[in-house]
Amino acid sequence: MKLMQVFLPKNTSAGQMSKSVTIHGILLAYTVIALFPILIVIMNAFKDRKGIFRDPLALPTSETFSLVGFEQVLLRSDFGLFAWNSLLVTVLAVGLVILLGAMAAWALTEYRFRMNLLITFLFAMGIMIPIRLGTVSILRLIVELNLVNTLTSLVLVYIAQGLPLAVYILSEFVRTIPKELVEAARCDAVSEYRIFFSIILPLLKPAMATVAVFTMIPIWNDLWFPLILAPSEETRTITLGVQQFVGQYVTNWTSVLAALTMAIVPVLILYTIFSRQLIRGLTSGAVK
Repeated sequence: MKLMQVFLPKNTSAGQMSKSVTIHGILLAYTVIALFPILIVIMNAFKDRKGIFRDPLALPTSETFSLVGFEQVLLRSDFGLFAWNSLLVTVLAVGLVILLGAMAAWALTEYRFRMNLLITFLFAMGIMIPIRLGTVSILRLIVELNLVNTLTSLVLVYIAQGLPLAVYILSEFVRTIPKELVEAARCDAVSEYRIFFSIILPLLKPAMATVAVFTMIPIWNDLWFPLILAPSEETRTITLGVQQFVGQYVTNWTSVLAALTMAIVPVLILYTIFSRQLIRGLTSGAVK
C-alpha cells in the first residue's frame, strides 16, 4: 500500500487507492501468468536433459547448467537460415499489411462508391472466418501459380490473413482525422496520393504500430502454412525448423528449448520497437 501511495496523487481517496491496488494486482497476476511459460523455456534451455526432467521449475545450477542444446541447434541445423526466413517473411508481410491496410482503410472511409459496403463486409468476414479453413483452396492456388516452396507464398498468405483486422483498426483511426486537414490540402491543389502519403499516413503511426504488433506475433509463431506451403530445407522458418528435433518416440528437449529461446529474441526486439512507437504516438496524440 505504501508503494502505491508514492505513485498516486496526494488527494487520492482510500476507495480510489483500493481500486487502483486491485487493478494493478490483477494486471501483475496476468503478467506473471503470461511470462511464466517463457521463463520456464529459457531456464530449461540452459540445463542438461537430467536437470530438465528432475526439476523443470528450478534455476540452472553448477550441476545442471549446460549449453549442449545450443551447440546441437547450431551444429545439426541451419538455424541462421531458418531465422532469416522467418525474419524476412515477417517484415515483408507486416510492412505490406500496414501499407495496403492503410490505403484500403483510407479509400473505404473517405470515398463513397457503389461497392463500398460490400468490400467492407468482405473484410469483416475475413476477421470472423479463419483463413485455415481455406487451406485446400490456398494450396491449389499456390500450386497453379508455381509458388510452392517459396517464401513468396507465405508472404501472400500472411498478407491475406492480416489485412481484414488491419483495415478495421486503421479505418477507426482514419475517422478521427479532422476533415479540415484534407479539405485544406485539396484547396491547395494537392493530389490525393500526396494527401495520403504526406498527411494521412503520418497521422496513422499509432494505429500502424498497433496493427504491426497484432500481425507480427501470429506470423512469427505460425507452423501451419510453412509446413504446407514451404516445407523445403531452403524455405523453412524457425517454427518448422525446430520440428526436426521432435521425433515420434524420442524428443531432444535440450535442443528444442534452446531453439525456442533463440527464436524468442528477434520477436522480442521487434515487439519492443513497435510497442515504443505505439506508446509514443498515443502519448503525443493525447497531449495534442
